[in-house]
Amino acid sequence: MNSFEIIKTVRLTEKGTRQSEKYNQYTLVVDRRANKHQIKQAVQELFKVKVLRVNTMNVRGKLRRQRTHQAGKSPDWKKAIVTLKEGDKIVLT
Repeated sequence: MNSFEIIKTVRLTEKGTRQSEKYNQYTLVVDRRANKHQIKQAVQELFKVKVLRVNTMNVRGKLRRQRTHQAGKSPDWKKAIVTLKEGDKIVLT
């Protein structure tokens, strides 16, 4: 897998914004097959920053219902919280 396949998107939430300002941590949605080493290399390569730590978790998809009461499910996904070296930032524009 290349770096663009590993990192799908940056997750922007209120909690994530606080973490980025206070702890220099960023939340990413990554490929479910990627491990911590691959995520670290991809972030360093794409954003040109130094990664100190990567925490990952698998998030289960929620059950959803349609108007016809037909049950469905949103897909499972993997979340990575990446801690950067002090002074490094990921510019989200």
